[in-house]
Amino acid sequence: MSAPDRRFVYIIRSEKNGMRYVGSTSDVVRRVATHNSGGSEFTAPHRPWSVLVNIEFRSDQTARRFERYLKTGSGRAFAKRHFL
Repeated sequence: MSAPDRRFVYIIRSEKNGMRYVGSTSDVVRRVATHNSGGSEFTAPHRPWSVLVNIEFRSDQTARRFERYLKTGSGRAFAKRHFL
């Protein structure tokens, strides 16, 4: 189990159509299970999902900033170069 102040940014990939999704959470296993069970309206139609990248941060603020960056054009290019 992670410490309460730890936060993770993750990238998951749909095994159905290859779509990618970026998110942040304090518990990646639980969050991906939610995506795969249909508990997230946006990702439910694209199930099942698998984790591509999981990065741990020491603070929620830093993780959310990085998540926001990965959702920009330059962030998507960065992720493609370094993670995918």
